[in-house]
Amino acid sequence: MKRTSVVWCSAAGVAGLLLAALGGLFFWRTSQALHSANEEVRAEREIAFEVRPLAMSGNPDFEGISAPEVFFQAAQFQGALYIAGPAGLLAYDHEGALLHQYAVGRELPGSPLVAIATSVLADSSEPELILATAEDGLLAFNGRTLRQILPQDAEARSITAILPVPSGHLLMATKKRGVLVYDGKTIQLLHATLKVPYVTALAGNESDLWVGTLDRGVIHFHAGAADSFSEAQGLPDSQVLSLAIAGDSTYVGTPLGVAIFDRGRFSRTLAPGVLATALFATRQELYVGSEDQGVMTIPLEGRHPNPSAGPGSQLSEIRQIFPAGDAVFAVARTGVYRRNAHALGWQPALQPGAAVLSDRNISALAAGADGRLWVGYFDHGLDVLSSDHARATHVEDEHVFCVNRILSDSKNGAIDVATANGLVRFDSQGGEQQVLTRADGLITDHVTDVAPYLGGLALATPAGLTFLDATGARSMYAFHGLVNNHVYALGVSGDQLIAGTLGGLSVLDKGGIKENFTTATSNLKHNWITAVVPVGSEWMVGTYGAGVVGLDGSGRFHSFEKASGPFDVNPNAMLVTPSHVFAGTLGKGLYVYDRQSARWSVVEAGLPSSNVTALAASNGYIYIGTDNGLVRIPEQRVGL
Repeated sequence: MKRTSVVWCSAAGVAGLLLAALGGLFFWRTSQALHSANEEVRAEREIAFEVRPLAMSGNPDFEGISAPEVFFQAAQFQGALYIAGPAGLLAYDHEGALLHQYAVGRELPGSPLVAIATSVLADSSEPELILATAEDGLLAFNGRTLRQILPQDAEARSITAILPVPSGHLLMATKKRGVLVYDGKTIQLLHATLKVPYVTALAGNESDLWVGTLDRGVIHFHAGAADSFSEAQGLPDSQVLSLAIAGDSTYVGTPLGVAIFDRGRFSRTLAPGVLATALFATRQELYVGSEDQGVMTIPLEGRHPNPSAGPGSQLSEIRQIFPAGDAVFAVARTGVYRRNAHALGWQPALQPGAAVLSDRNISALAAGADGRLWVGYFDHGLDVLSSDHARATHVEDEHVFCVNRILSDSKNGAIDVATANGLVRFDSQGGEQQVLTRADGLITDHVTDVAPYLGGLALATPAGLTFLDATGARSMYAFHGLVNNHVYALGVSGDQLIAGTLGGLSVLDKGGIKENFTTATSNLKHNWITAVVPVGSEWMVGTYGAGVVGLDGSGRFHSFEKASGPFDVNPNAMLVTPSHVFAGTLGKGLYVYDRQSARWSVVEAGLPSSNVTALAASNGYIYIGTDNGLVRIPEQRVGL
């Protein structure tokens, strides 16, 4: 019995140990599962980033062409007034003298500055100037050195507004990731309820925050919960442009007026119909900056706005209103204005310097035979620059407005300008000679590209092709075999013309359709064609979605290492020289193909924007147009 008891006890002990082991295994697996789940949640909330020093030294290879400075926001820092905008950062003293200038693409990353504030961040021991960029995250400047806080996620780098809070944390509004918070150690979503698309404005603090959005009204985050307000809850419009807080009142600026919230509840609307782009509130009055109605001062005990007298009532595109000392400042696109206490109107405080170019958003470039550079703008006509780039003649009218393409005729020096309102021909002296529209035989007024073909011109339009020659005009569209009516780009080599469309490529020979290529009938990777250029005996084709692909004489498409991929080539932003092929992309910089080595490289450093929209070559230089300015570089220095 004793032996049996021992055996039974031993068996029971083994069973106990086995159960304990199984329990431990279950607990371990459960802990691992919980740990993995927590890690997944943490990975979902937290965004990897790096903080790195940024050398503030210019790139000597790139030379900028003077473009208008655009004022966006201002902040006082270390006794100076700093202005942020698409061109970069400007520092002025109290007398209005320019102290320093830091240009995007040169001393700063190639991304427009969209917001500015001062703060002592949690990972810093001193006040810094905090700069938000449109695509390159945050910059922090202590007056001597610059550091970059760069999220790995591109969507987290696309910032629209910033808000420092007393804890040393920084709240960041983004286009796609909602409201993020930087605490010096992590970047993460502030709260799950604030993961909303396209945040436009922030006001308040971490625990009591007002969040403006592009099309979802305003969100009030407080006590861990979020209340949403749109037109159904009293907002004049669901698009929020500006926010301000004074006491228990919050002011929400929209394109159709300003909504007032008292203690978190909608109260009433002020300035109905006013496009309120900037707000500043005190307990006694509300300043409303607008797009086209200047600055209004509204007594809060009254019901009617009191438009500012003098120059302030004529201001436009107000982006910020802030106090300094006993004065209030308004930042407009073209300057900073000041209103002193008890003054009746606004007085100019700062004006941007003179510029050669008329705009920054460039859509087309061409070099004339006489050395002049023609610069087309997205919505501002065109400039004709002198050969030394010291001055420009601006042309803008009902036809020369939205410029898509500029073609220089090397035979007679004439310039053909394709616009959204017709084809405009200029003579060799730069005088407007002729305007062709639908009334003159074009298939439609909107011309997207123009190319010399068979002794005349071929015009690309959203409705098909139009050919112009000595006999007049004739058109071709899908009924005649064109692969798609919406034509974006033209490429010409001898009697062959390739039309790049929304639905593939059409190859024409001596004016007739020879062959069509689509993703269904060939190994083409993407149907949306944005640019076509001949390179030797082959073609290079820019696409919207598949980068650059090659087309050989047998009708086969082939990919390029590095240049073929999931990115977009901008319409007609390709250029061929004897040594290189250049392709301008949407947000990916400039792609450069060395024809001798048959290799591609990518250029981003030195550009004022990674959105390259137009290219031209002249006198050994490559001119690179972007949505944020124009630069040039000696061709032999590109990619080095």
